[in-house]
Amino acid sequence: MRRNLCSIVAAVPALLVMACALGPDYHRPETKVPAAFRFEPTATTESFADQGWWQVYQDPTLQSLIREALDNNLDVRIAAARIEQARAVLGSTRLQQLPQIAVSADAQRARTSVDQRVPGVPAISNVFLADGSLSYEFDFWGKYRRATESARAGLLASAYAKQDVMAGLVSGVATAYFTLLTLDEQLAITQRTVSTRQKFVDLTQAQHERGTVSGLDVATAQAQLAIAQANIPDLQRQIGIAEDQLSVLLDRNPDQIVRTESSQLRRMIEPAIPPVPPAGLPSSLLERRPDLRAAEQNLVAANANVGVAKANLFPSITLTAVGGSESSALSDLFRGPTRTWSGGAGLLQPLLSPQRSLYQLELADAQKRQALLQYQQSIQVAFREVSDALIARQKYAEFQVAEQAQVDAQRRANTIALARYRVGSASYFDVINADRDLFTAELSLSAAHLNTLLSLVQLSGGGRRLADRTIRPKRAASDARYQRGDPGSSIGDCPHAVSLMAKQCGHLDFVRTDRPRSRGCEECLKLGDTWVHLRLCRTCGHVGCCDDSKNRHATKHFHATHHPIMTSIEPGENWSWCYIDELGMELPP
Repeated sequence: MRRNLCSIVAAVPALLVMACALGPDYHRPETKVPAAFRFEPTATTESFADQGWWQVYQDPTLQSLIREALDNNLDVRIAAARIEQARAVLGSTRLQQLPQIAVSADAQRARTSVDQRVPGVPAISNVFLADGSLSYEFDFWGKYRRATESARAGLLASAYAKQDVMAGLVSGVATAYFTLLTLDEQLAITQRTVSTRQKFVDLTQAQHERGTVSGLDVATAQAQLAIAQANIPDLQRQIGIAEDQLSVLLDRNPDQIVRTESSQLRRMIEPAIPPVPPAGLPSSLLERRPDLRAAEQNLVAANANVGVAKANLFPSITLTAVGGSESSALSDLFRGPTRTWSGGAGLLQPLLSPQRSLYQLELADAQKRQALLQYQQSIQVAFREVSDALIARQKYAEFQVAEQAQVDAQRRANTIALARYRVGSASYFDVINADRDLFTAELSLSAAHLNTLLSLVQLSGGGRRLADRTIRPKRAASDARYQRGDPGSSIGDCPHAVSLMAKQCGHLDFVRTDRPRSRGCEECLKLGDTWVHLRLCRTCGHVGCCDDSKNRHATKHFHATHHPIMTSIEPGENWSWCYIDELGMELPP
């Protein structure tokens, strides 16, 4: 008997080792990645899309509008709510792997009828019951592990989707802003043309009164003036619509948008942007674009769901234990003789609906294939968009140069034609044609400048570096020391609020030091004026604390998707903590 018991006990670890997660493990599918982009002369590791939007768009007004949109836009807030939803799903799924514990208490008072009364037993009896139960479903087939894997991928997909929404919002605000400035420029060109043609009408009327020109010339000049004047209401209508569209992106009611003059913006942007900004290596595009990473996480989730469906084909094993006390007197409830307990194990195998589980497996396989095709399609679209942006940037820049040369030539021709007309050596139609061609060329140049800027927006992708990765303490807005700093700063608003990711710390500006390391720390880094101790723990989900009394820093770390986050602050401050991982998600401490 003892030998059989020992054999059973020895078999338990073997069963635990044999327990595995059914379904395929995820491996990134092979994709056809070109060595270089089609319209880029040479491949380089640097990418223009890796710059922050505050580096691409130097206009302070535009930067302010983008910040306002990122803070208030409803699409961003909807995406943030989806992250909260995905986080709740992940938390609920994780709890399914834990034992289910419950407690109950019951008190009853009953009277037995005369016919059923037992001699010597009181007619009225009391029963008091208190117990606790524990139930645990052994995840032998990895159903809940795969479900957690799927939920975690869903959370990451939601976070990447939010990043994609934010990048699209930055592009949308920049596009609307540049369109608005272009309309302002075209309105100014039209108003200037109206003023010029009004002067020419006055000149023609004066000449007609002297008898040097005919009434046809006066009518023709007035017609050209009316054509230019008719463009003004239409441009004002387009400006109003563009302002309303931008107001919606800012979560404002439709209102006028304060903006920079287009000529000033052109001087700020064009000299700082190369004719052909680098697009980076095509292989790095899979890591840079949040839409591709979201599509991949959807594939990860679908792959894990296949394991869940396979696990549902097998029986579930449940362990239960109940312990408590039952007594007829409340004072004796927790005494030894009144204690009760029970324990057992159960196995549940669905027999009436096996076909349903098979259909669920087929559904999961089909959804995985669909997610794979969508991921591959997203990659193709991404490569096409980068290629289109490169050729658009190159050719629109060349077109703008040609349009500028045409405008310069038309201005000279218009000046010469008007001067010759005044001395009588040129006909009226020479002046009309020169003025009309100049007006058309100036509008075309304005449109070319807009297309050049929009190609820049498309190539930058909204600025993939949406924000610095610092943790910002919650402070009152009246405290000037904690106002919003330079969005491109690697340290942020407060020198004691620093966030480092183990996987991405190589991209940050830190300096290794030979200082003595605290116990449990593997790296000692310096970021700006702040020393940060980085401890790389390998237990996902573990929350720990490392106190460094020598440097008087209280350091905490938190694992999020296998990438630890480090924060370092000076003690003695009343901080409100929030943790932000490499996706920009706020996680509970």
